[in-house]
Amino acid sequence: MFGDNQSKPNEGPGYRVPLYYRKLKHNIGGSGSVGAGDLFYQVFDGLNNRIASSDGREFINFCSYNYLDLCGDPDVAMAAEAAIRNYGTSVSASRIVSGERPLHRELEAAIAGFVGTEDSIVFVGGFSTNEDTIAHLMGEGDSIFLDEYIHKSAQLGASMSGARTYSFPHNDLDALETMLSAHRAEGKNALIVVEGVYSMDGDIPHLPRLIELKRRYQALLMVDEAHSIGVLGRTGRGLSEHFGMDPGHVDIWMGTLSKSFASCGGYIAGNAELIEYLRYTAPGFVYSVGLAPPMAAAALKAIQLIEAQPERVRELRSRVSTFHELALSAGLNIGDANPASAVIPVIVGRADSTIALSRELKDKGVLALPIGYPAVSKTKSRIRFFISSGHTDEDIRRTVEIMAEGLKSQ
Repeated sequence: MFGDNQSKPNEGPGYRVPLYYRKLKHNIGGSGSVGAGDLFYQVFDGLNNRIASSDGREFINFCSYNYLDLCGDPDVAMAAEAAIRNYGTSVSASRIVSGERPLHRELEAAIAGFVGTEDSIVFVGGFSTNEDTIAHLMGEGDSIFLDEYIHKSAQLGASMSGARTYSFPHNDLDALETMLSAHRAEGKNALIVVEGVYSMDGDIPHLPRLIELKRRYQALLMVDEAHSIGVLGRTGRGLSEHFGMDPGHVDIWMGTLSKSFASCGGYIAGNAELIEYLRYTAPGFVYSVGLAPPMAAAALKAIQLIEAQPERVRELRSRVSTFHELALSAGLNIGDANPASAVIPVIVGRADSTIALSRELKDKGVLALPIGYPAVSKTKSRIRFFISSGHTDEDIRRTVEIMAEGLKSQ
């Protein structure tokens, strides 16, 4: 990622410093206009919600994907505490042996009910959910079609599977159709993988067209809803609700528990046969400890609160709308971010300008970090904002004003 692995001698006898490490140190070193080392791995106190606290200072926080302000909610915390009292901090085994607890099945039933599928399965990590599921379901002789902006976890899962992998231009479903027409017959099974909300650009795919393509070419369709569940749709049920589509038309719904659901881990939701197959054969599930009781209880309570308190989703949508309107009025470049997405990039361009602007925001009490190459194109460095229902209109107004003034002065 940072170059080849050439080395040069160091002072210590026989020791050589890899080139990739030296390049990393150059990229993150210092606190000047280029180095961004001081902006990352900052230590914060307390909750990661609307306000971030560090070294006695408070910042308006746009670095948390606590979209519905449920991490830190007293009811969620009490559910986690009760789970610790009843089951401890770990189930201390794989679920297939002695690690299964009632909370696991209650959570999986709640996820399936919320997403609109027959069943679901929860994994201990969001990244590993994608990686393990794709690598396990697909194999040699199969074909996988990935959006070029798909998350690294899906890319690695596809690579590990041994299937032929094709990358189509971002959100270009005409290009996807061309690839399917050219290559679908080469594979025994085919899988299309997209995200509900893309985490760098805040845009969304056109689900009706994807469903039409997957049917015509007899492919499976997988949607990663890490940043769309709890956000899109009138009640936060994600991409299917946003488009008014039956969730059963998508074969595999993936999501994380660490964002709207205020916990940690990931899930796969789909028909009962798929979930039972994964439950008995997915290596990342069978050979891993079961989800920790407080994490399962927190996610379960979060889902129950989203259903009982739909105003959380309405408040989030209002804050997202405010940011979009003010950013566009101020002339900020938010790319193709969808008006319903809680991920909003402000594209600056040059890496040094982006880092300098992020540092200026921090100096003025706003936490929003820069994103640069290789996560995005070298010419499209940006500051990424995660909007939550806990933000106020004044938080957003002040932040947009600082951004606009900072860009004018560059």
